[in-house]
Amino acid sequence: MVDHATRRVLLAGVCGAGLGAVSAACGGAAGPPEAGQSAAASPVLLGPVTDVPVDGGKVYETAQVVVVQPQQGVYKAFTSVCTHRQCQVGSVAGNQIACPCHGSKFSAEDGSVLNGPATLPLAAKKVTVENGQFVLSD
Repeated sequence: MVDHATRRVLLAGVCGAGLGAVSAACGGAAGPPEAGQSAAASPVLLGPVTDVPVDGGKVYETAQVVVVQPQQGVYKAFTSVCTHRQCQVGSVAGNQIACPCHGSKFSAEDGSVLNGPATLPLAAKKVTVENGQFVLSD
């Protein structure tokens, strides 16, 4: 009889722990936004426009964005996460954004792939210039 009581206590504890885990997972805990929803993001100040030379650019690792100036006074921004293996791109020179991990290169004009192994372009980001500073707004 002691055997059955011990098993019941053990099973009750296991079931109780399982129900607690399920209710925590299904409860109102905050998590990432569902597909189709977007989290509100405030604009991010990146740095001065003087950091980005013509035919070059700058990688802002924390914001995961690369800002380029393919022509004098024309600024564009792309995700700095390579589409091949999600490495951070490393540099911009001669209007090419280079990933140091596997040699992929992307166009500073439109983010398109110039040299693989990446097959997908870098996604465009929205950057504006306010008071001589780059501001990322998405």
